Amino acid sequence: MPDGEPRGPAVDETWYDVVVVGGGAAGLSGALALGRARRRVLLVDAGQPRNAPASHVHTFLTRDGVPPAEFLAVGREEVRRYGTELVEGRVTAAERAGRGFAVTLSDGRTVHARRVLLATGLVDELPDVPGLAQRWGRDVLHCPYCHGWESRDRRLGVLATSRLAVTAAETWRQWSGDVVLLQHRAEAPSGGDAERLAALGVRVVEGAVTGVELDGDRLAGVRLVTGEVVALDAVVVTPRHVARADVAASLGLEIVDVTAGTEVLGRQIAAYPTGATAVPGVWVAGNAGDVRGQLVSMAAAGAEAGAAINADLTGEDTREAVTALRASLATQPA
Repeated sequence: MPDGEPRGPAVDETWYDVVVVGGGAAGLSGALALGRARRRVLLVDAGQPRNAPASHVHTFLTRDGVPPAEFLAVGREEVRRYGTELVEGRVTAAERAGRGFAVTLSDGRTVHARRVLLATGLVDELPDVPGLAQRWGRDVLHCPYCHGWESRDRRLGVLATSRLAVTAAETWRQWSGDVVLLQHRAEAPSGGDAERLAALGVRVVEGAVTGVELDGDRLAGVRLVTGEVVALDAVVVTPRHVARADVAASLGLEIVDVTAGTEVLGRQIAAYPTGATAVPGVWVAGNAGDVRGQLVSMAAAGAEAGAAINADLTGEDTREAVTALRASLATQPA
């Protein structure tokens, strides 16, 4: 197809080579790869990035310290440069339609695509403690590689909601010598867990946490059920990471648990390492298919999925060109 023209009726402007659902690092990166491959791409984004509460992006080479909104703005400008169409809104459903897909948007429109890339991201479900959600991404944290440097040498409390909190406390100890494990409603560390915490100087504080304490617009500690206040500068939590999967479900994709040992970390859309799914023509990239991934790896996954989709489309284009050539030759006089 010359100049990346989409399949479908030549006069039908609702046809795209690829519809990308989600405009975070993975979606934008996938759209960039596809736009540069001269594919006609529509990217639909609801404008709810996971890292919106954070002040800066970190551990992303050449982008370390960039505010998330600026990161996305630069990405949008880059994909527009290659002809990708960006639409603010939601995809409410997608389904197989002929050889492609019918994709329904929240504004009531239906567009059609030869392929679909799901980059819908995830939602972090926080422990049910009053006040945590309001401080999320500021001084309620979960990723040491995103926030550890900024929290160095501060008073850190790791909120235990499972045995994973022990590993978290051990990890965050690298950034601060003042780490406490807030036992909350988890079992008390014992055996090797207790020994390792003691060796690292991590104190275990018993008692359920009932809320956070503030000093103006900063976290000052947490309050226990006993009324005691534990003075802290930041609280580390282990959220449950749940992929945004409504569109995936409408396509019949499987949503699977992600585990670490016996602990369930969250749920993600089932996909192969390339991002391809069990539904031919549908790919997944980013946190929707890897709830443990960081921003830089999600951008890489989007680029890889975009290249894989282009290769798949190229194969289809070539097969159709061969079929057309054979038909043309068959009608020529001997």
